[in-house]
Amino acid sequence: MKIAVMGYSGSGKSTLASFFAKKEELPLLHLDQVNFVDNWQEREGAASKEIVEQFLTQKNWVIDGNYRRFSHDQRLADADKIYLLLFSRWRCLMRVLKRTMIYFRKNRPDMAANCPERLDGDFLLWILYYGRSKEKQASFQKINEQYADKVVIIRNQKQLDKVYQQQKT
Repeated sequence: MKIAVMGYSGSGKSTLASFFAKKEELPLLHLDQVNFVDNWQEREGAASKEIVEQFLTQKNWVIDGNYRRFSHDQRLADADKIYLLLFSRWRCLMRVLKRTMIYFRKNRPDMAANCPERLDGDFLLWILYYGRSKEKQASFQKINEQYADKVVIIRNQKQLDKVYQQQKT
């Protein structure tokens, strides 16, 4: 089983990906861990791509994140299921605020080492505006159209809870 979990920042991608990986005993790759190294510095591009390409050679996997530059097309083509978490900007903001209160100045399990949780104006703008550009919305729409037979769109907590419940049975 190969599962890609994508969507807006703060929508619960990492949590859902971790759930699938644990439940199905699948290897898990958080693309934020690939992209960042200590102190929120970006990893060198070729090294990042190599990590993802190597991970994709496995028979089964779960990958959490969007990052077009990390074998995006191959991930989608290879995935058996694609989960798109498309929560409203305000719900994502609330989720990020809650996450920040829990992990402030600590490392989240889905982040690179030595990248403590933080919240700044740039990230807030990303959650509310820049991360929801027309291009980003069109990208998610294209994924849904191109892979309609394997896409699950989740737009709210009720739908997300239903996914969790279905997987527990």
